[in-house]
Amino acid sequence: MIPVVSKLPQTGTTIFTIMSALANEVGAINLSQGFPDYDCSPELIELVNKAMKNGHNQYAPMAGVMGLREKIAEKTEKLYGAVYNPDTEITITAGGTQAIFTAISAVIHPNDEVIIFEPAFDCYAPAIKLMGGVVKSLALEPPNYRIAWDMVKRLINHKTKMIILNSPQNPTSTILHRHDIDELSAIVKNQDILILSDEVYEHLIYDGETHHSMARYPELQQRSFIVASFGKPFHATGWKVGYCMAPEHLMNEFRKIHQFLVFAVNTPIQYAIAEYLKNEETYLGLREFFQQKRDYFRKGLEQTRFELLPCFGSYFQSVRYSNITDEKDADFAIRMAKENGVASIPVSAFYTKGIDHHVLRFCFAKRQETLDKAVDRLLKV
Repeated sequence: MIPVVSKLPQTGTTIFTIMSALANEVGAINLSQGFPDYDCSPELIELVNKAMKNGHNQYAPMAGVMGLREKIAEKTEKLYGAVYNPDTEITITAGGTQAIFTAISAVIHPNDEVIIFEPAFDCYAPAIKLMGGVVKSLALEPPNYRIAWDMVKRLINHKTKMIILNSPQNPTSTILHRHDIDELSAIVKNQDILILSDEVYEHLIYDGETHHSMARYPELQQRSFIVASFGKPFHATGWKVGYCMAPEHLMNEFRKIHQFLVFAVNTPIQYAIAEYLKNEETYLGLREFFQQKRDYFRKGLEQTRFELLPCFGSYFQSVRYSNITDEKDADFAIRMAKENGVASIPVSAFYTKGIDHHVLRFCFAKRQETLDKAVDRLLKV
């Protein structure tokens, strides 16, 4: 056997794969992986079919179908007042994860330091390490998972190249507030620090709160890669279509990597989404749609022994179980899937050091009957 030196020696199979496989194996309700169990819009499917029948089945332009990039630019300007040139500052990607990997690959060099806030989505740290970068993680604590900006200041030095933000955040469902924007702006002012803003849940924000996109703030926009996705909002995670927005000089570097990573993204789906976006309600109506699901699921969980943590955005609800058991979260998640028939994600999986606050994450992007069945089973925990 030819020896191979692993580039990610500590990395195994993702927790999402493990818990979904376990759910399938034992017949548990899968509230672990973040995907809906209901269909996407029939209109959107019709539009994909129409695009295929109209012959849009060959390579799309490397940067993406221009009609889609134009609709993204139009949407962004309406929502956040930010102007992006669809020709030079927007690129369509094979989902949000590819956009994140590409942005990190484009600008992170060996020994560059990147600040991330944990619990963090699991693709950030591996991408940084693959580029030879150094992960500087700041651990946040429940129930509110607020960023301690004084601690961020202590992490900043001449090697700091990037700060990665995620709002609404997966897995904690927290959001950035104006205070956070002010603190961030002060920290990066006059510094050569880039921002990677993961905003795939931008339309899933509740209780009248504002989504503080980096695009809203010119001083942050000029140094930011902003990543978004169509899979989460349009209930079609398997389509893997997202996008990245950035100033032209950053997007130039992004596209250098993108063209050799995937080159082009699914053509008929791009045409379909461009057409679908003409109706603003396709994304503006998502807030109410998902808030109803959140409220319904939380009302059910209030009858259980779990302690609900705040949920301001995304389609995840985290809970503490300290008054149920003192088991490790991974052990409890596995036992609950096997014995109670509900699969969740142990939040320690989102910490580099596996910090365990006895918190589990549930996905509530499910049909009402699915949530009802899950709550019925969780009542017995």
